[in-house]
Amino acid sequence: MSHDNAQLQQTLNLLEDELACIYAVSKVLSRSLNLKETLREVLRVLHEEGQLEHGMVSLLDGDSGDLLLLELHRADKLTVENVRYRAGEGIMGLAIEMDKPLIIRKLADEPRFLDKLGVYNPVLPLIAVPIRARGDEIVGVLAAQPPAELHLLGERRRFLEMIGNLIGQNVVLANEVASDKQELQKERDSLRRKVKGESGFANLIGHTRVMQVVFDQARQVAKWNTTVLIRGESGTGKELIANAIHYHSPRANNAFIKLNCAALPDNLLESELFGHEKGAFTGAVSQRKGRFEQADGGTLFLDEIGEITPAFQAKLLRVLQEGEFERVGGSKTLNVDVRVIAATNRNLEQEVRAGEFREDLYYRLNVMPIIMPPLRERLEDIPDLARFLVNKISNKQGRALDIGDGAIRALMHHGWPGNVRELENCMERAAILSTDGHIDQQVIRMTGLDSPMPVSSTTASSPHAKPKVDLDAPDLDERERVIAALEEAGWVQAKAARLLNMTPRQIAYRIQILNIQVRQI
Repeated sequence: MSHDNAQLQQTLNLLEDELACIYAVSKVLSRSLNLKETLREVLRVLHEEGQLEHGMVSLLDGDSGDLLLLELHRADKLTVENVRYRAGEGIMGLAIEMDKPLIIRKLADEPRFLDKLGVYNPVLPLIAVPIRARGDEIVGVLAAQPPAELHLLGERRRFLEMIGNLIGQNVVLANEVASDKQELQKERDSLRRKVKGESGFANLIGHTRVMQVVFDQARQVAKWNTTVLIRGESGTGKELIANAIHYHSPRANNAFIKLNCAALPDNLLESELFGHEKGAFTGAVSQRKGRFEQADGGTLFLDEIGEITPAFQAKLLRVLQEGEFERVGGSKTLNVDVRVIAATNRNLEQEVRAGEFREDLYYRLNVMPIIMPPLRERLEDIPDLARFLVNKISNKQGRALDIGDGAIRALMHHGWPGNVRELENCMERAAILSTDGHIDQQVIRMTGLDSPMPVSSTTASSPHAKPKVDLDAPDLDERERVIAALEEAGWVQAKAARLLNMTPRQIAYRIQILNIQVRQI
């Protein structure tokens, strides 16, 4: 075989090897978004399958404009850190400055070679090519030493350019992912700070003695990993207290996961809490983590815990006691570190006696009970709550809203069987019914809230059950003054007229023109 034919065959063999090497490199680049690990594996492939030794990738630093060594393939596996090249410095810097590939036929003969790394063979060639992305944008330099086959250096350069272009697309993608991840982390941290601020005890409304006791208990228990059971009627704000406990605990930077146990049947509840394996049941097309796994290291809030069936109570007891469970359809035991906060409006003691709630689960949950008082037992908080809710609705509707003292007095006469949730609904209806943004006593009555609070041992002794109004107060308008006098007089018009220094005819006329709905007591 002639010399030319031998070189041609050698070139064909090289092309076949390079094609296989490109295929191997493409698989590596599609495997992971961890840039350093990916480039380390690419350089290994170039060394073992492409006969390119001491492969090195240096990337441009956006701040300084210098080339920073990111990865180097070397036999001794030692890492080289903090190596950089300025534009025009050494072979790497020269490839950037000249914006073209460089072929050094024998490294020992190149005076610009700095040998910062001490790994390159001086008798072999060196090829350095710019790493390009998005067309002609240079993001770094790829360099390697091929065998001393001078007639093949051009083909080796072309091959390294192809690899450099593949690497360039991966560098851009990795940078975009890192940038998006950083933005998401900033947004997450911002949202966490916002939620923590909104969930702070300072933002929970309650100046009555019973609410201060609740806040003191919540602050104290937040420091520890103790299981908490928040008890109280529906609408008393149990979830708000759970939020405050989590965001003031050492777990505040981890997940706060919520689940309403009353919303799901047992089979779905088990999947939601413990997760499931692929194929565990019809529709389980992939593995899914449950709420306990999602809350690992954080807090899990189980609302309406009293609604779960006795069959499921045993499964829940195990994870509360041991911190371990299996996914639905799985056999691997998983361990989690989760702080549980539960809530219920049911009488668990009565259900334990009736055999409807496991006694051992009751004691496991009831480690630190916090009792949320109903709104009728904290009437002094109604003015602050009402004003807070009106401001909240004002922001939601994008218009100015305010509430008058007469409306506040009307609110304090109601029994509030629906507690704070009912109060919020009432305020939203009042805001809708108010044409000018002012919520007065008449608007409150238009919402349907016209029944007095039932007299009980609690309310009868409360100084706020029938608050006496100063009829000469300057902030009262005429309508509120007449209604206040009527309420003080038990809606006897003649008696109310005397309180206002009016005649019965005068007060009857005002009741008519002020559109006051007369109540029958």
